[in-house]
Amino acid sequence: MIPKLQYIAQGSSPKEHLENIQKACTAGAELVQLRIENISEKKFLKLALEAREVTAHFQTRLMVTDHYRIAKEVKADGLQLGKIASNPNAARKHLYTWQIIGGTANTLQDCESLIEKEVDFICLGPFRITNTEDHLSSVLGLNGYSLITEALKTTTPIIGFGGITTEDVTDILKTGISGIAVSGEITRNFNTIKTFNQLLKASSTKEQRHTFK
Repeated sequence: MIPKLQYIAQGSSPKEHLENIQKACTAGAELVQLRIENISEKKFLKLALEAREVTAHFQTRLMVTDHYRIAKEVKADGLQLGKIASNPNAARKHLYTWQIIGGTANTLQDCESLIEKEVDFICLGPFRITNTEDHLSSVLGLNGYSLITEALKTTTPIIGFGGITTEDVTDILKTGISGIAVSGEITRNFNTIKTFNQLLKASSTKEQRHTFK
């Protein structure tokens, strides 16, 4: 079961990323995505270990972006692959069997390819223009989401991302999208996690009832 709300951590430094992860966990985040660019692998590993410590304390799930070796080493709950990252099939060989893999998509073709490679969920976007995913060309909006989910008819969870605010949630859910990944709106005010969860009808108690095989 993939939580309906994911927080994509932000910050101008590794320290700020960690502080924001702690704030998100305190505010009730069920899944945090660790994504930081222009950092050495050694520093990323140190940050990932610290993030794992924080999330474990709060029983929050941690996804590591792109670095599958680090995802395995810190025993993250899973790996989120960016659009230009490695193949899910190749990454899966390096991970524990219980770790989940998410793929990033911008088009129907991207989604079909990821489903074929048996990812556990797909992050589809951007919903609107955002600074964090500049290599994804087309902004999808509600119309793009509707067209893609209707064409896919898949049981694989589709998570929307890209400049999403609390005001967008109700309309996004009507398109067939099953959850959202949020960065800026949550970083600006961590109290919005509660609002997002209410709008998504996401309950942490429901999530905890799930038993892993």
